[in-house]
Amino acid sequence: METKKLTSPSAADPLSIGQLAERTGVSVSAIRFYENKGLVQPSRNAGGQRRFKRADVRRISFILIAQQLGLTIREIGEALTALPDRRTPTQADWARISTGLKGRLDQQIEALTRMRGRLDSCIGCGCLSLKACQLYNPRDRLAGLGAGPHFGVTDPPD
Repeated sequence: METKKLTSPSAADPLSIGQLAERTGVSVSAIRFYENKGLVQPSRNAGGQRRFKRADVRRISFILIAQQLGLTIREIGEALTALPDRRTPTQADWARISTGLKGRLDQQIEALTRMRGRLDSCIGCGCLSLKACQLYNPRDRLAGLGAGPHFGVTDPPD
């Protein structure tokens, strides 16, 4: 009786889309979306099935972290496209990218801090006719800034 030798996957073995989804915790549909946006580029096997490099696990991890930091899909695509040969970001790449994000994060923290401070007294002035809005936004002068809430998102006008 012949026994079949089981081999563990090597770094060169490609992953199916299901394996990549399982490994990253990202849905198959999200991986297809990332592919459609050019963030990952699988090859195809003879049967036309997608095959991903194992390095795509790191690439998708980069995408997830960048999304948590507030980058748009377009911004993530630009960062990944800027890498030589569209390779997976290295630690040095991430250090360079994250340096550019620190100012943006500081602005987001300041905006969130402003919103937190106004949360109990103002709903942003869209306006839902709270008595306080008569003080902050008499005659709905914020309407000139466009639709939507303004206090808490931007600084109140002088």
